[in-house]
Amino acid sequence: MSSEAKRAANARYLSKFKAVSVRLTQEDAETIQRAADAAGESLSGYIGSAAKSRAERENNDKPKNP
Repeated sequence: MSSEAKRAANARYLSKFKAVSVRLTQEDAETIQRAADAAGESLSGYIGSAAKSRAERENNDKPKNP
């Protein structure tokens, strides 16, 4: 059993994140998992980092409105 303080701390921590579900083919999931392992990252961290990098790259390519 966890204490009320532990449950409250977990709730505060989890409130900083949003859960996102991604469906991948078995082959793609295995490929990405191997890449994450090789990079020393979790699968979630690897996917998040890759998505963030792409989003930043694509946003920087678009012209800014004056």
